[in-house]
Amino acid sequence: MPFEITKEYILEIQQLIAEQKNDALLNLLKEVHYADVAEIVEELNSYEATYLIKLLDSDKTSDVIAELDEDTREKILRKLSSKEIAGEIDELDTDDAADIIGELPEEQKEEVISHIEDVEHAKEIVELLRYDEDTAGGLMAKELVKVNENWNVLTCVKEMRAQAEEVTRVHSIYVVDDNDILRGRLSLKDLLTTSTRSPIKDIFIKKVDSVNVNEEAEEVAKIMQKYDLEAIPVVDELGRLVGRITIDDIVDVIKEEAEKDYQLAAGIVEDVEADDTILELTRARLPWLVLGLFGGLGSVFIMEGYEEFMVNPEYKRLFFFTPLIAAMAGNVGVQSSAIVVQGLANDIIKGSLFSRLLKEVSLSLISGIVLGILVMLFGLITNMNPQFSFTVAISMLIVIIVASLVGTFVPIILDKRGIDPAIATGPFITTSNDIFGIFLFFFIAKIMLGF
Repeated sequence: MPFEITKEYILEIQQLIAEQKNDALLNLLKEVHYADVAEIVEELNSYEATYLIKLLDSDKTSDVIAELDEDTREKILRKLSSKEIAGEIDELDTDDAADIIGELPEEQKEEVISHIEDVEHAKEIVELLRYDEDTAGGLMAKELVKVNENWNVLTCVKEMRAQAEEVTRVHSIYVVDDNDILRGRLSLKDLLTTSTRSPIKDIFIKKVDSVNVNEEAEEVAKIMQKYDLEAIPVVDELGRLVGRITIDDIVDVIKEEAEKDYQLAAGIVEDVEADDTILELTRARLPWLVLGLFGGLGSVFIMEGYEEFMVNPEYKRLFFFTPLIAAMAGNVGVQSSAIVVQGLANDIIKGSLFSRLLKEVSLSLISGIVLGILVMLFGLITNMNPQFSFTVAISMLIVIIVASLVGTFVPIILDKRGIDPAIATGPFITTSNDIFGIFLFFFIAKIMLGF
């Protein structure tokens, strides 16, 4: 049963902080998981949050700080001294510690590192800070369990016990040679069922998936997702084992990428959140709104080019169908691009571009025929001129096919050029298909109605 954080519970904590009843506060939070404490901290003001962090043991607050939203964490860290931050960092795994130190101002980073008591821990954090945060090196932790292929099982077990004390959770046992080159992995079952005198080189599994330190985070996520891995070892350019990436870090990568794609699809060009400043939110939203404005103005000029329809009593109703055509073009384009973008993200888009376009033409042809029949039935019910309703139906069919092709073609081309294809599921596709749709609608209508 998940722990429920109610408004009354938060008010009680705030009251205890205000009255500085530390014993009661510690007792109230004694059995609360660090993730729930982080959620509680998010509900407090800056003073209350800092007070709570300083009160609780570093064993718990280090994990709480790592769990916090970046903005909340920044506010709290600003109120802690470099020595206090180092005390929290000392309790964290190297990957979480490096992430937090990486967020500090440059002048404070060295100061915090100098206060870390565990020198080896500090060295490993410094090493991780060298890597870009969006690479395997930036994601990995140094804590892992490894054994030498030249050991026997008895030596291996002794060494594993010593190493495991520094590792929060043991996912895999990696096998290396004398130069730390990754050779494979060791099955716990084989370790338990083999004679203690058996050499590790005779029982370890030589096949092991690994990633290079410079591999992009998204690629690491795809590999772990594809092979259903809980952890994956990281090697350097020489093949030496330098760290491991666990599934919790990959979940964060997938979540961040999904949020980024969702914002791009909504026409937001920067990574922003609801509580960011008005200036930041405006800067993120405005570019695509400007594009939409010019797209709308383009549609106006296109419609002006066919104003002769307006003076014809029989065909001026065409203008009343422009919202329908624009909506169908935009919707079909977004549907096609969304499916393609999803396929690209999951690496399941196979075959040639021509075969993909042919498939979309077939799908859109079926959809267009069904929708066209519905339009003609509507015309029949409302006593519309049969030629007029047939013109609208044929125009819509062609618009749907073109919108589908654009929605398929654009994200694939963007992906081949190294541009995030998620941008093609938002205003870009909608606006371009609106313009194409309205132009094709009037152009085809003009031909079919003999203007």
